[in-house]
Amino acid sequence: MEDRPASVSSPTPRHRGRRILLWFLLVLVILGAGAFIAADFYLHRAAPILRARIIDTLSTRFDSRVELDRFDVSVLRGFEVSGGGLKIYPNNLDMDAPLFSVERFSFHTGWQGLFHSPTHIGQVQISGLGINMPPKDQRKGMPKLQKPGEEAHKRKIEVVVDELLINNATLILKTDKPGKIPLEFDIASLRLTSVGAGQPMHFHAILTNPKPVGNIDTTGSFGPYVTASPGDTPVAGVYDFSHADLNSIKGIGGMLSSTGKYQGTLNSIVVDGQTDTPNFSLDTANHPMPLHTNFHAIVDGTNGDTYLQPVDATLGHSHILAKGDVVRAEGGRGHDIHLDVTVDHANIADMLQLGVKTEPPLMTGALKLQTKLYLPPGKVRVTDKLHLQGTFQITNAHFTNPKIQGKVDQLSLRAQGKPKEANQESKGGEAANEASTMQGEFALGDSKLTISHLVYTVPGANIAMDGVYSLDGKQFDFHGKARLDAHVSQMVTGWKSALLKLADPFFAKNGAGTEVPISVTGTNSEPHFGLDFGHKDKEKNGNPPQQQGGTPPPAQPQQ
Repeated sequence: MEDRPASVSSPTPRHRGRRILLWFLLVLVILGAGAFIAADFYLHRAAPILRARIIDTLSTRFDSRVELDRFDVSVLRGFEVSGGGLKIYPNNLDMDAPLFSVERFSFHTGWQGLFHSPTHIGQVQISGLGINMPPKDQRKGMPKLQKPGEEAHKRKIEVVVDELLINNATLILKTDKPGKIPLEFDIASLRLTSVGAGQPMHFHAILTNPKPVGNIDTTGSFGPYVTASPGDTPVAGVYDFSHADLNSIKGIGGMLSSTGKYQGTLNSIVVDGQTDTPNFSLDTANHPMPLHTNFHAIVDGTNGDTYLQPVDATLGHSHILAKGDVVRAEGGRGHDIHLDVTVDHANIADMLQLGVKTEPPLMTGALKLQTKLYLPPGKVRVTDKLHLQGTFQITNAHFTNPKIQGKVDQLSLRAQGKPKEANQESKGGEAANEASTMQGEFALGDSKLTISHLVYTVPGANIAMDGVYSLDGKQFDFHGKARLDAHVSQMVTGWKSALLKLADPFFAKNGAGTEVPISVTGTNSEPHFGLDFGHKDKEKNGNPPQQQGGTPPPAQPQQ
């Protein structure tokens, strides 16, 4: 038999599938290795490109030297970039501190846009932004911002940003005026859109106001920035100032809220708004009262000076109108407040309830008042440093203390020659409840009210006095003269009247039936009314009695 060659068996389908799988896996490994090599090459090439574009853009935009300490790139989802230690020093300004500094930043850009110019970035997140504005007379040397596409130093701006999200920013406005410290603003959160140079920036900011402590939420537009004269930069927006704790200002209390709008330029911002404080109080009394204001003000955003034109306020049921200014004090520590205040359609009870501990208020009646107010800066209570100087008039006045009102009624009845009615009231009879009027000049300081040229009038009597009244209600010390219509003998009954007829000529002076020196001393709860011949004798001897507490310093002149 002839030998037949052995037959070669063909591979089974299973073996063919394994070979194909192996080849497929090998190809994947090769492609994966190539991808990693390409990505590594791409990353090492792209990171310097992007870093250079950022530095070049900032250098061009701000005509400045730019430092960038950290710059990291991740390629997991496009290009995610983070960095920090960014500092920008303008070429035309001699500054030790950078004009702008950033502690940390991050942003994301797609793969495709990396090698296109300009590189487009949707959003940049920034933390720890510092802005140090030089003194006003040096700002002419600040860099002029270049618009995208414009050439500056023969380089083009290569990065465009749509939106900035900024946390924990600080703006410092430096000054070269002797004795003044830089003005500093802390911004908790700030969102800027349409960041392109030459265009207004739309913003939403949340700020923590240092004093009174509260939250400011504001939305508006800023710019385009005027480099040569930053104060001429346009600004407009609306604000909501909420949960402002007035207790953070020593001497006053309450929770204030305010809303309003503003527009103008940075050095002349017109603000129209309103405030509500349902529980406004002074610590001399701690009697919360509702306070509402509408105001029109001009604010210089470069130094914080504010000009009130005017403030229209309602305290309780009383109307108050104030005009003046709030300006930075010498030394830069706080503000000096100078106001011209007019009070009309008011009740004296509202003012006493706000400022005096005694409850109920000592007096009710219609009040008109004009005063100059001066409030210097300082850490002492508001009531301890407040100075007022002006004139007042109270009509249809009644004392809420029955003892005081009873004394007033008896004085009026006896001054009219009605001693029987006066005796009946003193024994618990029907009260006359006579209305009185008063007017005079006053000066407030050191929590004491000094009143001069006081003219107090009730039916039958005209009383001129000077004295001191403490805001805590613990001190009355008034002295003066009482001019009464009736003669001395007409103010009493029975044998006393007959006996005093001999004295009538001695007390009848200057057209009055009776003229005698009197005093009102004591406290709100225990007042003492009486004749004051001893006080008169001391004045004749050139040794007037000292008023307790002294005379408060006059209000400072309006500046």
